[in-house]
Amino acid sequence: MAMFGRLVHYGVDLLLISTALAGIRRSTGLTPKLDDANSTVQGVIKQYLDVGERVIDYAKPWMADSKLFKRQP
Repeated sequence: MAMFGRLVHYGVDLLLISTALAGIRRSTGLTPKLDDANSTVQGVIKQYLDVGERVIDYAKPWMADSKLFKRQP
């Protein structure tokens, strides 16, 4: 059971890192330089960052409708 908890913990950590990197990509335009990586690694990293993009796309409308957040002018 401890192994399952550890896997869940690592999965959530990876999701948070992906979301943070996607936020950085959206707000600054900076992306990882993958010119030297082979096509398989490039595809995996692109899919990983796309997961963060989907999390942001899901969380943004939820936060806009929530009473816990407000837009600053």
